[in-house]
Amino acid sequence: MSDDYNPPTDPLNVLHEDAQVIVVDKPWGLLSVPGRGEHLADCLLSRVQAAFPQALLVHRLDRDTSGVMIFAQTPHAQRHLGMQFEKRQTRKIYVARVWGRLEPKTGTVDLPLIVDWPNRPRQMVCHETGKQAVTDWRVAKYEGQTTRVKLSPKTGRSHQLRVHMLALGHSILGDPFYAEGPARDFPRMMLHSEELRLKHPEGGLSMKFRAKAPF
Repeated sequence: MSDDYNPPTDPLNVLHEDAQVIVVDKPWGLLSVPGRGEHLADCLLSRVQAAFPQALLVHRLDRDTSGVMIFAQTPHAQRHLGMQFEKRQTRKIYVARVWGRLEPKTGTVDLPLIVDWPNRPRQMVCHETGKQAVTDWRVAKYEGQTTRVKLSPKTGRSHQLRVHMLALGHSILGDPFYAEGPARDFPRMMLHSEELRLKHPEGGLSMKFRAKAPF
């Protein structure tokens, strides 16, 4: 990552808090966890732990992705939630704006992904050694030369939604790694974690957390 890391100064937006979990709305441009070097120390984890010292990491969002992110309050909750993510028992819905007119209005991308080592952290499609990656999409509406789309990843690969949209020929607007030309000329990457559904680690009650996309 470059040295020009200027994370936003938005106050912590807590969506839900109880004895087991904390759910926040992550701003775009903020790392989920610290990067390498003092200049990359500021992150959502450290901000959450400043308010909730016992908070534990469960999952991550890319720096330039905003939206719903959950933290555990206890080691038990961390294990329970982590297992739900690992076993693909959570349900995630993202909102994205992509370049061009995405058609048909619904579909599934099933393309295996692997890190592009010479260009990491970029990822790429690889049918020989890539790991399975599956994303469902549904068009919400067409907006001029762009499309607003709901994305439901069935797997949790790094950069999965970004590379899958690129593979369809419709890169996510403002994506610093994969968008080119006019698709790149946006003030932020237009990808937001809108909804997360999972079971509460204490009692197993199904819960749904939402945060409206700011774009």
